[in-house]
Parts: sequence; structure tokens; C-alpha cells
Amino acid sequence: MKVTYHGHSVVTVDTGNHQLIFDPFITGNSLTDLKPEEVKADVILLTHGHSDHVGDTVEIAKRNNSLVVAPNELAVYLGWKGLNVHPMHIGGSHQFDFGKVKLTQAFHGSAYTEEDSQKIVYTGMPAGILLTVEGRTIFHAGDTGLFSDMKLIGELNHIDLAFLPIGDNFTMGPEDAKLAAEWLRAKQVVPVHYSTFPVIEQDPHAFADSLPGGVGKVLEVGESIEFK
Repeated sequence: MKVTYHGHSVVTVDTGNHQLIFDPFITGNSLTDLKPEEVKADVILLTHGHSDHVGDTVEIAKRNNSLVVAPNELAVYLGWKGLNVHPMHIGGSHQFDFGKVKLTQAFHGSAYTEEDSQKIVYTGMPAGILLTVEGRTIFHAGDTGLFSDMKLIGELNHIDLAFLPIGDNFTMGPEDAKLAAEWLRAKQVVPVHYSTFPVIEQDPHAFADSLPGGVGKVLEVGESIEFK
């Protein structure tokens, strides 16, 4: 299984049998190495409804006939756009053919902005995603501030790889993300959601170096971690 970082909060998981993508913000993402018309995805996993996470979901899903797994209100909204969706909610889990998905809480907002009509559509609660595939558990925290139940998430799950936002301003900054990493007890922690825009400029290497025991790892855009 290969897990690859593609800038901002975009992460792909290739199991060999299935191709999954988290939060496919590609168009408008100056850091990504992907092109939406080239992305192959059986499954799209969405943490919340902000445009820098929903991104190119509609185009990718329609072209690939992807299954979109998302918090309930966001899934309903995308279902109205003709997508194949599976709605979930915080605390709930579901066993799919590709693996198990469970949503955790996240402290953030969640709304889709329709800029042409200057309309903001509420898309329910934001979430983090625990994905268990081939005996490995990946935690994508989505956009969130620090919250103490991260301790509980760490106690209840054996997390192999966690993606944590460090950009500050809209999410946790490096100091809070460091505490989150401690509480989650993940074997490896990769920083995301930084330096896409000036207001979230951060040094990912400084963050990774601040974590003990080599837990922190910076993935450059297009770089992967492989599990055997």
C-alpha cells in the first residue's frame, strides 16, 4: 500500500486494488503535482465542505464514477449534484470493500461557497477520518483545532500514520499540532495544510524535528510512504 502527499491536505492511498483520495483540492492549489483530469479514484474521502477540501470532487467523481464518502449534509449536497455518495457522521463507522472508515470530531467550520451567486451552503459538521486498510490505520485529521479527545482517539486506535494540519490561523499551528501528535500516539506524523497561502506559511521540517523519536516526517509533494 502506498500513501502519497500531494500538497495542502490532498492525500492518495493506493492499495493495488483500490485508489482513494482525501480532500482533492487541485485546481487553485499551487503546490500540488496533480491534474484533476488525470486523477484516478475509486473512492473520494472528504473531511468537510470548504472549497479547499472539496476541491475537484465533482469532476473527478463523475469521470471515475467514484464513491464519495463524506459527512452527511455534505454527502447529500454532492448527491444532488449527481454523485454516488455514502453519508456518514461523527462516531459512526462503516466497512466498505476497500476498508473501514470511521469519522471523528474536528473543531472547525464546514460550508461550501458558491462564489458566482455569493452563497454559502452549510454542509454539516467537519470531521477527521480514520481509514483502516490492510491492517494499517491512517488518520486524516482534516481541518481542526486542538481538542482533548485526541487523547481518546489515540487510546482507542493504533494509528500507523497521522496527517495533521500545522498552518495556524484556520487550524492548529505547530505547537498545538505537536501536542496533538503526542496525544494521538501515531507511529508516524506528517504535517499538512501549510504554505498553500501566505497566511498559513510554516516550516514543516521544524515541526517534524520537534517530535520525539523520529515520529515526525515531512513528505514533499509527490513523495510516498509505503506499507508492506
